[in-house]
Amino acid sequence: MAVKAGADALGLVASMPSGPGVISDATIAEIAAAVAPPVATFLLTSEIKADAISAHVARTGASTVQVVSHIAADESARLAELLPTTRRVQVIHVEDAGALDLIDHYAPHVHAFLLDSGRPSAAVPELGGTGQTHDWRISADFVAVSPLPVFLAGGLNPANAAEAIQTVRPFGLDLCTGVRTNGMLDTGKLRAFMASVSQADAGPAKH
Repeated sequence: MAVKAGADALGLVASMPSGPGVISDATIAEIAAAVAPPVATFLLTSEIKADAISAHVARTGASTVQVVSHIAADESARLAELLPTTRRVQVIHVEDAGALDLIDHYAPHVHAFLLDSGRPSAAVPELGGTGQTHDWRISADFVAVSPLPVFLAGGLNPANAAEAIQTVRPFGLDLCTGVRTNGMLDTGKLRAFMASVSQADAGPAKH
């Protein structure tokens, strides 16, 4: 359904401390094996050690790994050594302007960033799937200075996708709850979201 709607990548959510959309590693492996290029498969992993992340990728066969925790910089460097041919995306949870300070920690070791609205320091860590937006002014500043492509996530839906693109100017959008109804993907919401993206791409930029 997502591919038919025009998605360039599928996010496959493995075990998380909270949030929707979790599926088993076996199901992730099945989907990753079935999806044809050029559509990418993103494994969302909550593992925080390079060896464990690498093993998780090996079990699932995803083409890209999305590290949803703020892992140590040396673990990020180690992961680059272990997975030199796997695309690596580091999630940055935008709680305040301090998010920009993380660019230099990860930029040498990953291929892209993804800005989300999680709270990794909460009693039960929120590592995505919150359905909440964050301060897009911070995200726009992040995009402006990042040497790498930046995806935007967090509370995106058909109603705000165009504004998000025009405000932040990200490389791409990542979403989950905004195109679901009762926890399931909704064809109508997917179509509306893609229409909103197309409208934003055709419209004038906001500065």
